[in-house]
Amino acid sequence: MDTELKFCSRRSPVVCLQGCAASNQRLATAAGLDILKRGGNAADAAVAMAAVLAVTEPCSTGPGGDAFCLFYNGNTGEISGINGSGRSSRAQTLDFMEGRGYSAEAPPPRFDALNVTVPGAAACWCDTAQLFGSHELSLQELLGGAVELAEVGFPVAEVTAHHWTHWVAALRDDGKELGGDLLIDGRAPKHGQVFRNPNMARTLKELGERGKPAFYQGRVARAIVDVIRQHGGFMTLDDLSSHDSEVITPISTEYKGVRLWEPPPNSQGLTALLLLNILENFPLKGKGHNTSDYIHLFVEATRLAITDVLRNLGDPDHVTVPLDSLLDKNYSCKRAQCISMDRAMEGVEPGLMTGSDTVYFCVIDSKGNACSFVNSTYLGFGTGLIPEDCGFSLQNRGANFSLRRGHVNCVAGGKRPYHTIIPALLTETDRRSQKPRLLAALGVMGAFMQPQGHIQVLFNMLEFGMNPQQALDAPRVYVHYEEKTDGWSVNLEEGVDQEVAEELRRRGHKVNWPITGHRRSQFGRGQVITVGDWWNPSVNQADHHTRVLWAGSDPRGDGCAQGY
Repeated sequence: MDTELKFCSRRSPVVCLQGCAASNQRLATAAGLDILKRGGNAADAAVAMAAVLAVTEPCSTGPGGDAFCLFYNGNTGEISGINGSGRSSRAQTLDFMEGRGYSAEAPPPRFDALNVTVPGAAACWCDTAQLFGSHELSLQELLGGAVELAEVGFPVAEVTAHHWTHWVAALRDDGKELGGDLLIDGRAPKHGQVFRNPNMARTLKELGERGKPAFYQGRVARAIVDVIRQHGGFMTLDDLSSHDSEVITPISTEYKGVRLWEPPPNSQGLTALLLLNILENFPLKGKGHNTSDYIHLFVEATRLAITDVLRNLGDPDHVTVPLDSLLDKNYSCKRAQCISMDRAMEGVEPGLMTGSDTVYFCVIDSKGNACSFVNSTYLGFGTGLIPEDCGFSLQNRGANFSLRRGHVNCVAGGKRPYHTIIPALLTETDRRSQKPRLLAALGVMGAFMQPQGHIQVLFNMLEFGMNPQQALDAPRVYVHYEEKTDGWSVNLEEGVDQEVAEELRRRGHKVNWPITGHRRSQFGRGQVITVGDWWNPSVNQADHHTRVLWAGSDPRGDGCAQGY
């Protein structure tokens, strides 16, 4: 496949009145719209899209991974969410790992069965429909579109085919083979080749008929335990049957009159909020978009935010995360002073993996409800382990645990790891009701790129007046910590000026420029739906079209935004 594929966009933003969906696969977006037109709400549509994405992009997502969602209630203005991340096996303590010969310096290989944590996605889908859905459609109906695609087949999209091939090769290089459920004659499907997955169809049918017990008890659960044990890992039926989602209260911070909402720890949503708080202390708009001054500030702030979070963030059931003190504006001002004084950074733990193998999608319906949703198996197919006759692979989210004793994210039995996937919502305070008024559902996937992507896309709209599609099209920056060199690198996407890259090098940054072709996947793939054109600086406040939904979908992916 052409490695120099151009991720260009000549799209206009989608504009509509009744409802809108945006995802990384056209078939998933269409499935979401179908649910809206049949009387479902935004949460219902998100569940349908999650299942279709599991079928059409199994190299990024599936029921063997984790999920998070945020939901805005258009009637009450209430914002809530679900943490659908799973825990380690209760027997998988640090002593257990050390007994296997592993340490902080020598952890298990990234695709090892010991990195499987309990998959939380299936429970998150069920609970999203139950807690936030319209109840006009059954779970069977919500999953029906995905079941049909898995049974009948679908043509594989171009970018997906590239990543499918890449991760099959990565698993083989690591000495593992992906199971036959996700291959055609032992190979990854090609662009345009029709792919069927009857075993995934069976799993989704059972989930629709019986709900969570169909996945966490019985046939599927036994198959999960068996394949993990066959490959040297450890998980029990009790680990699976005791899993449940957690209803969460999102965390937020205000920036120039708007409020960004993110999931709380164990997710890294805190990173995006810290980054926003630090950058609030600088006149970003005056620096100019993607100039050397702008990127320099963004890079330094990102290093500070990531370092603070990696030192403090873990499973809140096991550690106390000082959220109030970290999100305090005075603290952020002090961290901003570190940029102006060019203070050196200390090393961080653990090492940061690069990856873009996640799906983010969002929906807003005609009643003003919004669902912001993210689903992932972490690195490609995760571990690549496929439970027998189930049609999906198991995640390797446990690779994010630290094996350093005393670290906040140190592995422990029944513990959730530091989690990268984060959906987001944007609101402002309604002057009359004083309740949050929805401005946008947004997100950018891609491991540790995600909080950086959230803020860059948000600033593209808020500071530089871009519409949602332009905000996603614009070249991005990825600040990456390289464990091997114990240093930070600044990756600049094609489209950032060469003079900017050279000036950043003169300032002491290790710069990789230009990042082109499929390597641009490291900058993530995002979706945005806004309520009104509040981002348009040429429109007077009184003239903003607050009823119109505006949407964009990332040109780095195969998907689209659609509305009606």
